[in-house]
Amino acid sequence: MTNLEELLPYKRIHMIGIGGVSMSGIAEILKNFGYTVTGSDRTDSDSIHKLIETGIPVTIGHDFENLKRAGAVVYTAAIAKDDPELVLAKELNLPVIERSTVLGKITKAYEETICVSGTHGKTTTTSMISLCFVDAKKDPSIQVGAYLKPINGNYRVGNSDYFIIEACEYVESFLKFFPKTEVILNIDNDHLDYFKNIENIKKSFTKYMKLLPSNGLLVINHDDANCNEILSNAKCQVITYGINHQDSDYFAKNIQFDENGFPSFDVYYHNRFLENISLSVVGAHNVLNALACIAVCSYYGVSPKQVKKTLSRYTGADRRFEYKGSFDEVKVFDDYGHHPTEVMATAKALQQKHYQESWVVFQPHTYSRTKNHLQDFAKALCEFDHVIVTDIYAARETNKYNVSAKTLVSAVEKLGKEARYISSFEDIVSYLHENAKSGDIVLTLGAGTVTEVGPMLIH
Repeated sequence: MTNLEELLPYKRIHMIGIGGVSMSGIAEILKNFGYTVTGSDRTDSDSIHKLIETGIPVTIGHDFENLKRAGAVVYTAAIAKDDPELVLAKELNLPVIERSTVLGKITKAYEETICVSGTHGKTTTTSMISLCFVDAKKDPSIQVGAYLKPINGNYRVGNSDYFIIEACEYVESFLKFFPKTEVILNIDNDHLDYFKNIENIKKSFTKYMKLLPSNGLLVINHDDANCNEILSNAKCQVITYGINHQDSDYFAKNIQFDENGFPSFDVYYHNRFLENISLSVVGAHNVLNALACIAVCSYYGVSPKQVKKTLSRYTGADRRFEYKGSFDEVKVFDDYGHHPTEVMATAKALQQKHYQESWVVFQPHTYSRTKNHLQDFAKALCEFDHVIVTDIYAARETNKYNVSAKTLVSAVEKLGKEARYISSFEDIVSYLHENAKSGDIVLTLGAGTVTEVGPMLIH
């Protein structure tokens, strides 16, 4: 391993927003490297309790005293420019470093950083690869974008040269990383508030691909047209995988689904049978994610039998088609999908299950995404039997796009499907209790607060 102190020459680091999904993992990795880490956050959370248990002091609210003693201050993009701690750090002329820059320096400290990228499926595929490495006793460090039960959190600190990380393309933060291996799952039209168009997205992924050293590895989806388009820019070893292209290095045949919608399939490597795999997560899209995992694991010496065993036990990360419980013999699931491609994939996966009728409660995520993909969202929602749309989750945006949940409901209705706008979560719960029948499935869908509806329905 590279000496991280050469990349971050500070003994004490204070982190503003330390409870965030990525920040909490960075904090513990830094502590493991020998740094003294302190932090603050606006709200209490399980991740903060975990940090405190590991010996990292965290203040709810502002912590000016630890900040004054720090050698550098790390903050997330979610922290406002007028945040009092950030303002004080600049007044004291402390080095102020954005989260993704620190994460990039950490990736440089590991000899084998494996970056999993793509518009869809990053969390699931990162989780699959990570757990296969853990079960194979490779002792990896891990950073994933959701809570993962087997590692009791969204990160793991190991003592090997392996660092497996979810690499997000938004604002091109993945260009700050130092990958030895890259997985590119797909390249789709998203984050248009930043990228503006698909051509800029492809250019960004091309720049990301060029970060790989000549002795690096690129694992890429041969079924994705945009991936194939940029593939000629690769200057290292390339491994392809797919379902539709039989000339892929790793190819899935004989895909079948059980009554839960869980797929099983035969994996072929260069047209030679490798293993039969059975998943405990739903959907054909997860066959592709599993193939990416198998390709990476095989390259790093994890046996197909070990991968088969781990993947059969993997039941998904938090909020990835997660079973929440039931009411009146109606099953309730929750999913993070917030792009039309993800909504469609989730709908198709749901259709592999056995049920009477499906109900979707969809919360659009950001005004810009709703506006830019309105018709595609409408088409995807038509795949469900009953459609409920609740208010748009604004996230970082203000509504300068003249769009609302009612706009999406109208678009669905124009396609001939009845849809209903309900603003209040309490009213959604009441409506579903009155109308959903035994044997039905309810799916709450979106990257915002809609995840609260499932527990309300059940309890």
